[in-house]
Amino acid sequence: MDQIIGVFESNDLLVAFVVVGGLMAVSGWLSKKLTRGWLHGSAIAIVLGLALAYWGGWATGGEHGLADIAVFSGLGLMGGAMLRDFAIVSTAYGVDLREIRRAGMVGVLSIVLGVLVSFAVGAAIAAAFGYTDAASMATIGAGAATYIVGPVTGTAVGASSEVIALSVAAGLVKSVVVMVGTPLIAPLIGLNNPKSAMAYGGSMGTTSGVAGGLAATDKRLVPYGAMTATFYTGLGCLLGPSLLYVVLRALVGG
Repeated sequence: MDQIIGVFESNDLLVAFVVVGGLMAVSGWLSKKLTRGWLHGSAIAIVLGLALAYWGGWATGGEHGLADIAVFSGLGLMGGAMLRDFAIVSTAYGVDLREIRRAGMVGVLSIVLGVLVSFAVGAAIAAAFGYTDAASMATIGAGAATYIVGPVTGTAVGASSEVIALSVAAGLVKSVVVMVGTPLIAPLIGLNNPKSAMAYGGSMGTTSGVAGGLAATDKRLVPYGAMTATFYTGLGCLLGPSLLYVVLRALVGG
């Protein structure tokens, strides 16, 4: 048994792929048997993954969920920034540039409005909970855009580590809600073609949430939604610690 465990620990990334694959298989079965396909397997997998991560952190007293267990340590690499960014970039290779041109101003406006609306809502919620200084409001507002923009903005404007953590939490909640909710609302908003996927990705902005949600809806739409969501993240990183922060300082002071 010790030798088997040693082999697993030495091949932790492979174990991670097997675990995720098994979780997806179970989720797909649950989707068919319990919801008759109404709730997509990817959404169930997200919920189960979060539950397992919570259990792993509780059982080990660590901070990285199941990755704190040596056998499953490969999950930390598989779910880390390197493979995440690789997956985001790789989606661009599936994009048909003719479809992007068709989006035109709709795609551009969705990105700009998506960043501004998310930032404004996040900043307003921050103020409602007592974080009324410009740095905190800008950081939490940026986190409401995505969990990547939040830390970038917070670091640039000198926000406290507590506020930066809150911005990450806000972005993660948004990401999970988008992942789970996209397959449910897709029929209601006509999310069934590349143009609507680009507008949706630009409006929501959370690349991981949009990609996961679109994968559960129609995997052919993933490159288009992920493309505009990625631009959204870039625009948020540019505007959050600069123009939007300056506007907040003018409105609420330092």
